[in-house]
Amino acid sequence: MDMEKILQLPEELLFLWHAHRAEVLLSAGLLFAVLRLAVHWRARKSKEVLTPPVLTPVDEKPLAVPSAKETLADADHYEAPTPKPTVQRPKPGPKRVTGTKKSKATANQDAQVIENVQPIIFYYTLGGSTKVYAESVAQDLAASSPSSILEPQLHDLADTEYDDFFLSIPKAEKTAPFYLLLLPTYNIDTNLSNFLEHLQETHHDFRIDTAPLSGLAGYSVFGLGDKHEWPSEAEGFCTQAVDADKWMARLTGRKRGFPLGFGDVSKKNEADGMLKEWTEGVSSIMKDLAEGKGLGEGVPGSGEPIESADEASEDEDETPALRKTKRKPAKRSKTDDLEDLKAPIPVDFTTSKPTSTTQPPPPKPMVPETSPTYSALTKQGYTIVGSHSGVKICRWTKSALRGRGSCYKFSFYGIQSHLCMEATPSLSCSNKCVFCWRHGTNPVGTTWRWTVDPPEPVFQGMKEGHYKKIKMMRGVPGVRAERFQEAMRIRHCALSLVGEPIFYPYINDLLGMLHRERISSFLVCNAQHPDQLEALGPVTQLYVSIDASNKEMLRQIDRPLHRDYWERFLRCMEILGRKRFTHRTVFRLTLVKGFNIEEEAEGYANLVETARPGFVEVKGVTYCGTSTSKGAGLSMQNVPFYQEVTAFVLALEKALAKRGLDYGIGAEHAHSCCILLADRSRFFRVPAAEKDNPAAEKKWHTLIDYPRFFDCLESGKPFAPEDYVGAPTPEWALWGNGGFDPRDERVDRKGRPKEPKESKVEEVQEVQEVQE
Repeated sequence: MDMEKILQLPEELLFLWHAHRAEVLLSAGLLFAVLRLAVHWRARKSKEVLTPPVLTPVDEKPLAVPSAKETLADADHYEAPTPKPTVQRPKPGPKRVTGTKKSKATANQDAQVIENVQPIIFYYTLGGSTKVYAESVAQDLAASSPSSILEPQLHDLADTEYDDFFLSIPKAEKTAPFYLLLLPTYNIDTNLSNFLEHLQETHHDFRIDTAPLSGLAGYSVFGLGDKHEWPSEAEGFCTQAVDADKWMARLTGRKRGFPLGFGDVSKKNEADGMLKEWTEGVSSIMKDLAEGKGLGEGVPGSGEPIESADEASEDEDETPALRKTKRKPAKRSKTDDLEDLKAPIPVDFTTSKPTSTTQPPPPKPMVPETSPTYSALTKQGYTIVGSHSGVKICRWTKSALRGRGSCYKFSFYGIQSHLCMEATPSLSCSNKCVFCWRHGTNPVGTTWRWTVDPPEPVFQGMKEGHYKKIKMMRGVPGVRAERFQEAMRIRHCALSLVGEPIFYPYINDLLGMLHRERISSFLVCNAQHPDQLEALGPVTQLYVSIDASNKEMLRQIDRPLHRDYWERFLRCMEILGRKRFTHRTVFRLTLVKGFNIEEEAEGYANLVETARPGFVEVKGVTYCGTSTSKGAGLSMQNVPFYQEVTAFVLALEKALAKRGLDYGIGAEHAHSCCILLADRSRFFRVPAAEKDNPAAEKKWHTLIDYPRFFDCLESGKPFAPEDYVGAPTPEWALWGNGGFDPRDERVDRKGRPKEPKESKVEEVQEVQEVQE
């Protein structure tokens, strides 16, 4: 019986194998894999423990084998060999740019090595009150600070190069700067708006480190506003200061040294008290920093980029204008920003159409009548036309009316100053030149974001404003009756008053209106708007301000707002090179002693070689004696003498000749410290009346035949600058003769007649001898 069971057993096993072989095989495979991994892990652990790096001292102990990490930690005399870098081929595709934020621990470590703290106070002002507050803060800090806190520095943001302080920080050994920002509240476009835009763009620029200002010891912001105008922050009180505080927190890697302060200027005592309290708090923080205590966590808001739950809930990329709008009530001011957007209107989804639609608010005026910019410009003698244009009569117009001489444009091009209107369709500019006469009061911007007045009212407003100014000269002693009568008909328009005329969207339409009334047009641009320059239509003479021959000097003198200012500048040079066949082009070089005179002739010659202008005006800077100029580092020492301008022109003439460019000195106006270089091949010719005379000599023809220009324009056919060349340049305007109209009388500052000077040929020869 047992034997039969034994014989039946293989059949049962075979049956079990066929019924459960899948499970058995899977289990066996899993078991094998587990054993294999266990053996591999043990072998790897043994290798790591038993085979440390070469030359590593190993402490052999029974029953305790130290790891390589522990062994190296004990061997303080050992220096691990530097591994050889492995060369890896770059992977295809764009390079990934990453940035890292400094941790609080790292920031505190940096603070411990600080021996001195340099307070740097930044302020912005239109009326001067914020400057007074900033000076008060500087005095209080200087009086109450120990020696480890250095003398405070004051900087007006209108005259500050942002990249020098807000893209990177000033470097000094064992000294860390501490930024203090005093910002007023404006509801108009000013340089302050541009500063806030710079902070925002820097934060969002992927090419720049996440926290480029993390090297600061700290920062703090104080806002000044009027609670009568803006009762609360939600209604606009100190919004610029709030925005600056937010962006500074992000750019510094959370280094707010003291909470954001506010001052209500409608209550002066209260504002003074709040500012004093804020100054004391900032001073105590700087003392802690100098002692190596760091910013610390005891100060509310210290090191945090936000101070309230409302700010914390905001999106990182939200613009200040959008956030500002969310805080504002439904009622809006007539000067709201173009980029301010209303909050979304709730939509009733139970109907097929929304209950209402949202529309962006209308753009605001560039210069509202209620703005301090409007008041400042009108005090300087400007007549504001519409919302963004202006007109003013210059001192040469007044001088010509009294028979005391016209400006250099009469000597060079035949424009009598009393027949000329100086105007601009755009008071805004994209530069903040150190030599600007406008006291820094005109708006600035890189894009047009204001209301746009139609060209017809702009043109009519300019003429009306100019004639009103001329009529005011009726009672001025010495005004000649015949010239006053002539002045009541505008013959020329210089679009160069202030700002950037080519910035105006309808500049070609405005030029057409001038030309239809046979008013010649001189347009001046600053080589920062290549697209507008490319699209520019006919103009009697096109000026381009060339204030530097290299990138760094252009940044120092013109202080452009565009980050790609040099690329824009070079592109404009190329455009001018093409336009010289259709436009009469002029380079205007403003010489600033100590900036762009020394060893600059070769650089300017390179630019002339690229653009090939018909004329090059070289003029010494005129110092207007304003605080703005002083703040920009400009003084009377930067004004070159006429002999220095002459020497530069002769050097430039030689540099051009070396490049095979035939330019010569065509005219001068010594009183304006201005000399004209002209292209000989185009404007040095035999007079038309003497063409049949084989013995006739060539003469300079820098004057313009204005009737001929309008005839060419009205014909509708293409024409070149050579088609409306005028009569020969008068003898008294030629090089060496001074350039003063002999029909007029020169007077000194007190109106007393001056004795006419003799020819300056001997003086010119002396300069040439010095050059040789």
